[in-house]
Amino acid sequence: MIKSMTGYGKGQSLIDGVTVTVEVRSVNHRYGDVSVKAPRGLMASELEIKKKVGERLKRGKIDVFVTQETAAGSSALPTLNLPLANAYMQVFQNLAEAFPVSGGVPLALLAGQRDVVSLQEGGVPEETLLRGVAEALTVALDMLEKMRLAEGAATLADFEQRLAGVEELLGQVESRAPQVPGEWRQRLQERLARYGQELEVDPQRLAQELAVFADRCDISEELTRFRSHLQQFRALFAGVEPVGRQLDFLVQELNREANTMGSKSNDAELTRLVVTLKSELEKIREQVQNVE
Repeated sequence: MIKSMTGYGKGQSLIDGVTVTVEVRSVNHRYGDVSVKAPRGLMASELEIKKKVGERLKRGKIDVFVTQETAAGSSALPTLNLPLANAYMQVFQNLAEAFPVSGGVPLALLAGQRDVVSLQEGGVPEETLLRGVAEALTVALDMLEKMRLAEGAATLADFEQRLAGVEELLGQVESRAPQVPGEWRQRLQERLARYGQELEVDPQRLAQELAVFADRCDISEELTRFRSHLQQFRALFAGVEPVGRQLDFLVQELNREANTMGSKSNDAELTRLVVTLKSELEKIREQVQNVE
C-alpha cells in the first residue's frame, strides 16, 4: 500500500467543560521523528502520545500540538507550588545576605515568579484529561492517515504511468542493443575497404576485435536485472507495511543498471534512449521521497 508522508489531522474532545484539541502535521523525513508540544500540565503524557503516534505512523517528521480550553462558566483554580516558592525564597535570602539592602522580600515578587502560582482546570482529574487527549489524538490520526492514503493513491497512479513509459523505453533499448555490434562491424569493414590493398588485414585479428567489441557493449545482464527490479518495485505496491525505503533502494538499483547500460552503449541512439530512461527514473525517485 502506498501512503504519503504528508498530511494533517485535527481532533477534539470535550471533558467536563474542558475542550482538548490535538493537531497532527507530518512532512517528509528519512526516519520517524515525532515531537509534541503540550500545555505544562500535560507534559507527563508526551511519551505516551509519541508512542501512540509511532504505532500509527512509521516515517515522517511529525509534529503534534495539544491545547486545552476551559468552557465559559467553568472554573480554573489558582494552585500554589509551595516547594518552588520555598526555593525562590531561599535564593532571595541568599541574595540579601550577599548584597545587604533594607526591607524584606515582597510577596508580589515571590508570587510573580514563573510557575509559583498557576491555573489548574478545576474538577477535571488528570486521568480524565488524558483520556480526552487520547480520544482527540485518535480522531486527528484518522484524518491524517486518510489524507496520506489519498495522496498515496495519486502517487501510485503516477508511478504506474511512469513505469509504463520506462518499460516502453526499455523495450526500445532491447531492440536497439543487438543491432549495435553488427552496424559497427559494417562501418569497420567499409573503412577497411576504402584503404584497399594499401592495408593488410588479418581476418583472425579482425574477428577477435569484433568479438571484443560485441562483448564490451553487451547489456543483456543489465537488462535482465533492470526488469527484475521493476517487478520488485511493482510488487511492493500491494504490501501492507510502509515500503518507502524499499522503493528508494530499488530506484537506486535501477539507476545503477541504467548508468552501466549508458557506459556500454557506444551508440548515439542507444545513449539517447538511456538518457531518457534515466530522466524518467529521476522523476520516480522524486516521488518515492514522499512515500512512507
